[in-house]
Formats: sequence, C-alpha cells, structure tokens
Amino acid sequence: MKEVGGSLRSDTEMQPTELKEIVSEDGTLDYDALKQFALNLGADDVGFVEIDRPSIADEKYELEKIFPAAKSFISIVVRMNQEPIRSSARSIANLEFHHQGEEVNSITRKLVTKLERLGIRALNPSMGFPMEMQRFPGRVWLISHKPIAEAAGLGKKGIHRNVIHPRFGNFILLGTVAIDARISRYDKPIDYNPCFECKLCVSACPVGAIAPTGEFDFSACYTHNYREFMGGLTDWVGTIADSRDRKEYQAKVAPNETASMWQSLSFGPNYKAAYCMSVCPAGDDVIGQFLSGRKEFLDTVLKPLQKKEEPIYVVPDTDAEEYVKKRFPHKTIRFVNNSLIPNTIESFISGLRSVFQRKRASDVDINLHFTFTGKEPAIAGVQISKGKLKVSRTHEGKADLKVTADSSFWIDFLNHRCSIPLGLITGKLRLAGNPVHLLKFQKCFPV
Repeated sequence: MKEVGGSLRSDTEMQPTELKEIVSEDGTLDYDALKQFALNLGADDVGFVEIDRPSIADEKYELEKIFPAAKSFISIVVRMNQEPIRSSARSIANLEFHHQGEEVNSITRKLVTKLERLGIRALNPSMGFPMEMQRFPGRVWLISHKPIAEAAGLGKKGIHRNVIHPRFGNFILLGTVAIDARISRYDKPIDYNPCFECKLCVSACPVGAIAPTGEFDFSACYTHNYREFMGGLTDWVGTIADSRDRKEYQAKVAPNETASMWQSLSFGPNYKAAYCMSVCPAGDDVIGQFLSGRKEFLDTVLKPLQKKEEPIYVVPDTDAEEYVKKRFPHKTIRFVNNSLIPNTIESFISGLRSVFQRKRASDVDINLHFTFTGKEPAIAGVQISKGKLKVSRTHEGKADLKVTADSSFWIDFLNHRCSIPLGLITGKLRLAGNPVHLLKFQKCFPV
C-alpha cells in the first residue's frame, strides 16, 4: 500500500469498498469510505466541498439551473505523465491530454453509476468537451473544475492559472461530480500555494499571455493555444468562405495548417502550446528534476519549446503581436480574426476583462459610461488608467464620454456589420463628450 493524496491506494487492483459502507442511516455519506471508493475507481486524489461554500458561489448558481437538488461536490484529480506533456512534439502531448481526459470522464461516470445504485442522485459535467456551445462566446462550461478543486484542498492556481497539486504539480486533469447528499465532513483549501513563481511559464509562453507581475492575457492564450477549438474553427471556416478559389485559400492557409485542422476535426482538437504546463517544476513529485540540475532542466525542457519554429496565431494590433515580434522572431506570425467578439450585451460587458490589452492601454486614461437600450437594456462603466481596467455595472465618477446605444446596433457594430457613422445618422448611437475617447477605448480591445 502507498499513500496517495492523503489516502491509501494499493499498487494492485483493489476490490471496491462495499457500497453499504458509504451511506449512514441518516443518508449522510461517510467521508473515508467515499474517498477510498473514488480512489479505487482510478482517481489519484479526491476532495469534497459543500455546495454552500462561499468561494464556489458561482458554481452553485450555475448548477442550480440544471441540478437544484445538489448538496455536495466531489472533486477528483487524475495524474498525467510528465514527459509527454513536456515534449516539443505536441502530438505526443495532445495524445496524453485526450487520453487522460477520457479517463477523467470515465471515472466520474463510474462514480455516478455506483452512487445511483445507492439511490443517490449524481451528475458528472464533462471534464472538457462537449460543452454548452449555444452560449458561445460566453460561459460554455457548466462547472468550473478549478475553483472546486481549490476549495477541496487539491491544490492552488499558479501564476499560469493551472491548478498545482501539492504532489503531482500541474500535471493533472480535474473532474467534478455533484450529488444530492451530504458528506460526513468536507475538505478545506490548502494553506499555501505550491507555485514558487519561478517564472518559467512566463518564459515559455509564445504569446506573452502570462506577465511576470501576475496579469493574464486570456485572449492571447485563447487565440493561439485554442486555434483549432471553437472560435478558431469558426475563423477558419470564414477564411474558406471568403476565399474566391483554391489559390486564394492556399495563400491564406498553409497546407500543414489545413492538415492540422483536419487532424483536430478527426481525432480531437489539439492544443497549439500549453507550454506553461510543460515547464512548471512545482509539486513534490516533480520538483526534484529541477532542483538537481537547473541548467539541464532549462536546456532539455524550456529551450526546445522556445526555439521551436512554428506558426503563432495572433489578432493584429494586439499585445501578443508585439510580444512575438520582439521575443520570438524565428516563429511565424499568422494573423487571424478575433474569435471572442460578443453576441449579447451581457457577454460584451462580462468579456471585457478577457480581451483587454494591458500594454496597448499603458498610455490611456479614460472613464466611459455605457447605456444600452432596446432588447438588452443595461448600463456599464469602463475605467482605463495606465494599463489597468475596471468594469462596473454602474456609472461611477465623471464620464469623459457617455455612450448610449441600441443594444442590437452595438452587437452589430462589434461584429463588423455596421459602422459608427451609421449609428450616429440613424440615432441608434449617441455620444456625449469627446468622440476621440471611443477610439482610445477601441485601441485597448482587439476587434
């Protein structure tokens, strides 16, 4: 027997814990028996969180829409193999991602099956895909596994935004099961962060999405790493539709890029980088290689990713474009359209933080008040000051520019279906203040 995540798990196949041992007379699930049962099904670590935990209020809100009976979360960790994820041959890394992703879904499904036999209602949202794509580009996932895993004591997010398990590091995938029963006790978050901010993830990221000071450029990461997912696929289809013939298409998309898209469509979408995960040395079972030979670690793990010649997908006139030109001139910039353009006013307001260009906003200092009318009435305040963004659902302070727009017009404008002059002429857009501030606003967000 060996200790795994605070519990015991045999090196050989174990007989599952008797189901009757899990449920007490009052219907509460026994902590130790349930945890051991999940480990026996293949999880490498397990934690439990009550549904009313304040830190996961957003997940409770989402879950109540589809499973209002839920009382507890079961969070599981499945460990990935390190060397495949570190390989500069990303086909090897993606094979590991997909294989272990299927393993997570298999384990959570088996757990739901066993619990149902006990008369306990249970639900296992997908580890990754499929998701609720009708919500795109908004929140397409039903449950965010990371905050639940943190609440369950299974690790903390590092500056690269991956959860780092105390033992396994960030070489893990997460799964969640929601159940309509209480558990005899619940786990608490760990009291330290395994991330020691070595900044290797900063050095490895090909688009500069991770800042040394902790800021994160979601849109840069999403545009490149997820090129063959969701919005990237939509943009590729648009490129096909906009091309007059084969010659024009081939001038825009290289043969190997088309082949890569085919591979993603046929065998599962492939990540273009995830280098931040590859180079992370945190975790008790991981850090030894880094500490025993830092130069060798950098030479064999970090530098091959940095030196790799590859296409880097960026939206024009963004922080990512400038970063690649300066930091990785040997990598080929491929310009693509922004695939995070909102289709509702709510997704516009809530998505501003995800697409904000911090460096391009370094010389901007404005306060805008937005008022939307029509189908989606709403108000929002946007303050930009020297590379920092504040978004509120109220109008705060004195506005440099007041923007009043019909909600349908504004969404059409963001999606390049109409123009500012047209809005002003038709009265669907009204500006109070210096209109130059609207141009400054646009500078800070990719279009």
